[in-house]
Formats: sequence, C-alpha cells, structure tokens
Amino acid sequence: MTVTISKALDIIYSKVTTKSTHIVPIEKALGAIVAKDYIATFDLPRFNNSAMDGYAVKVTDAGKRVFVKEVTYAGDVAEEVFSEGEVVKIMTGAPTPNGCEAIVPIENVEVHTDGTITLPNDIKINMMIRWKGEDIKSSKTFLSAQTEVTAYTLALLASQGITHIEVYRKPKVVVFSTGDELKAHYERIEQYQLYNSNAPMFVSRAKELGCDVSYIASSGDTIEELKEAIKNAQDADLILTSGGVSVGDKDFTKEAFLELGLESYFTGIKIKPGKPTHFGKLGSCFVVNLPGNPLASMVNFEMFVKPIIAKLSGNKAFYHGLITTKMRDEYRLKAGRETVILGEWNGNSFLPIKNQKPGMVSPLQMADGLIVTTKEVDYLAKEQEIKMIPIKFDLKSKEKIDFFIK
Repeated sequence: MTVTISKALDIIYSKVTTKSTHIVPIEKALGAIVAKDYIATFDLPRFNNSAMDGYAVKVTDAGKRVFVKEVTYAGDVAEEVFSEGEVVKIMTGAPTPNGCEAIVPIENVEVHTDGTITLPNDIKINMMIRWKGEDIKSSKTFLSAQTEVTAYTLALLASQGITHIEVYRKPKVVVFSTGDELKAHYERIEQYQLYNSNAPMFVSRAKELGCDVSYIASSGDTIEELKEAIKNAQDADLILTSGGVSVGDKDFTKEAFLELGLESYFTGIKIKPGKPTHFGKLGSCFVVNLPGNPLASMVNFEMFVKPIIAKLSGNKAFYHGLITTKMRDEYRLKAGRETVILGEWNGNSFLPIKNQKPGMVSPLQMADGLIVTTKEVDYLAKEQEIKMIPIKFDLKSKEKIDFFIK
C-alpha cells in the first residue's frame, strides 16, 4: 500500500508506542524522557525569605529614621518579631522575621553612625519578599510525565532532593545496509563499488536523537543473506535499512522481512524524493526500509524516522516542529507529487539548495531544514511565507501542525 505523507505519519503516530522504563540517577538522566509525574514533597521556597540584601521593615515606617535591631543571614533562624520604629537587616535568602511587611534594598536607605537608618518614602507592601511555595507548592505536580530531561530539569529535581528518576529507556536501533556493491568507508574499493555513506549517517543521526545504536555490516543481496542480517538485528526496537526496496532484480529487502513475518503498514510513500520507503513491525520490533539513494533516505529519515524515535522515547512532543520563515528567492519545481525541498536557513529566510538530486551526498551537510509542498505547487515566490521543518536543531511539537506549503 502506497500512502500520502500525511497518511504515513498518521500510521506512525498510531502504531508506535513507548518502550519499558528504568530508574537512573538524575545525573545520568540527561536527554531521557520522564516516565511518570513527580509530586513535590515540600514547598519551594520552604519559608518566606528576602529577595535582596536589605532591611525587613514595617510599611508605616516609610520615610522615618528607624533603629537596626538585628542582622539575619541566609541559614539563620528568623528573628521572632520586631516593632514599629525597628528594622532587621537581612541578607538575600534569609528567612523574613514575623511581622515583616516589605524588604527595602540596602542601596535605598540612608545609613547613620548611631545604628539607625532613614527609610525611603515609597515602600510598597510585600516588596522584595519571596513567599513560601511561590515557586513550587507541596503536593502539586512539578514535573510531568513525557517531559525531556534537560540540565534545568535536573535543577528542578535536585531542589526537591530527588536522587533517582524513572525514565523511558533509550530506543535500541540497529542499522544495516544492503548491496554487494557497498563497502565500509575504511575498506579498499574497486571501480564498480561504492562507499556506504548511509549507514554512518543513520547511526550518527539516531545517536543525536538519543538512541542506543548498533551497526551490522552490509548485508548481501540474496534473500538468505538478508534474512540472516535481520535475525541478528531483531532484538532492537527499530531496524533501519537502506537500499533494496525498489523494483530491481536484486531488491529483496522487503521480501526478506515479509518471509520472516513482517506486518507491513505501508509499502511506499507518495513523496519526492524517496517513494520506496516501507514501514512495518516484526514481532515487537519496528522496521523502516529506506531508499538507497543518500539524499532520498536522509529526507525520509527526517520526515518519518525522527517521529518514530520520538514516540519510542516516550516524548509527548513527537510531531514535527515548525519555523515560520520566508523564501529568500523565487523557486520553481515540478508539480504532480508532494515534494520535500532541502535548503539553507540564515535565521531570516530559506534558500533551496540548487542541486539536490536523490543520489547526492553533498546537499546533506548544507541543509539546515526542509519544506514540503503539495502536488499542486510549481512555484514559490520571493518573500513568500513558508513553514520549515528544522534539521540542524531539534524542534518538536506536542500538537499536530499542518506543514504543507499549498
């Protein structure tokens, strides 16, 4: 079954599920996806405290000369009480004394040699006070499931004294390529052979997206050789192959998977480039067969494999994130098929790469993002507003957004 881009993505969104969870120290959770909600066990701040180095005051003392009763530092026990005509000198983070109505910054007072100060006239109630629980409330969810752990998430967890966290385990991805003509980049090749550029690309890109990745050396082009390679990869969450999915005499990849029991979800996509892209499931392992042409396989990795990895990872933001930008120059293309166009983006406008044929490698490094046009589009005007899917930085969305340029 050949499907549209939208249908292919809908199938992926509905079929792919998250994997098992495990518990890790928070320091080793960076980049992982949180598997459950986390509830605060105490307020943050844990007590009312000063937001500035200054003086704890009564509002009625505004403009008056008052006596400095005490000094309170961060880590001290709060002064129990103070009266009108008195202030407590207080450092940032120190607990506020009972009856404190505002904090006046040190630089806003006039200091006298007799232990008194003169307060400014413009004191507002509650100014410069950090209130107990204003950041995080006890018994409230402070970290939701399906959130990606960043350095700032670790700060949040540490603030609650949490040492270990339950996260979804990283997806295990196995990559292998087909083709007797393919050789690894470290091997010597003959005139009729090619270096395998797809496998290193898939391995590295999957690692960038947070996967544990293994590589199986290129399979041959016979059914039996392919089946053996598949069996060696079947303990993965996702198998990625490239090549052998078109209609050539030795394009047996799809048949090898089917003979081993692959449940096929779609067998082609109405997309340019990369129509011969297949998706299915073999046991508990998802399988994507990508085209052998490097640019076509890269495009389909970004369009379809990236959301699969996001879903396997447990991330609720698994839809394509979009940047609204504009065309730097006019661009003509052939209508008739939904088309993906790679281009350079300078933060202000998108410029399609001039020469981007399916078998090319050089445009891959140049591409900052891609745009997708409907089959009716044959012209994009200069300054036309467009929606770009970024490649060189990770931007995902929790909501499904229409990315087509129509």
